[in-house]
Amino acid sequence: MFDVFTHYLLQRISLSESEIEWIRTLSILKKLRKKQYLLQEGDVWLYNAFVTRGCMRSYAVDEKGQEHVIGFAIENWWIGDRESLLSGKPSRLNIDAIEDSEVVLITQENFQRISQQIPAFNEMVNAILQKSFVVSQNRIQAAISYTAEEKYLFFIQAYPALAQRIPQSMIASFLGMTPETLSRVRGQVAKK
Repeated sequence: MFDVFTHYLLQRISLSESEIEWIRTLSILKKLRKKQYLLQEGDVWLYNAFVTRGCMRSYAVDEKGQEHVIGFAIENWWIGDRESLLSGKPSRLNIDAIEDSEVVLITQENFQRISQQIPAFNEMVNAILQKSFVVSQNRIQAAISYTAEEKYLFFIQAYPALAQRIPQSMIASFLGMTPETLSRVRGQVAKK
């Protein structure tokens, strides 16, 4: 499990064996069964979480009980609730496993220690945050200006691996449409 994280890090930055071992000592490895929660609404999110195996989702539940998927994370992606992590306030989100999954957890305090001690790690984190901001910006643009078909096409082009692994109802929620609308859109796209 940690080997996947090490491989990810070494693809992006140079680390000595002692630095890798130090990061290992600060990491918590966690296995999750399908549908098991990593975070439940109302709890404070305390970690930076890296997915080494499986597929996770973050989502909110409205007062009617309807789920609204915020994001997904598969192998080599990060997931969490930055608002709760940075504010220390209870999360409005849930994070659970769509598939049996494994994650590396690092507390925010230890994550900051690593960032301070290893400048390359800090630069990597900043690059990830900037990329995440661009992804969020593109998602907002798609949500407010694209047709249902354009949203779906944007999704399958941007995340082809997700489209094959995630139930259609969750994809519909992520795109802000009903499963019936997504089914209709997929039918229209298939005919073209």
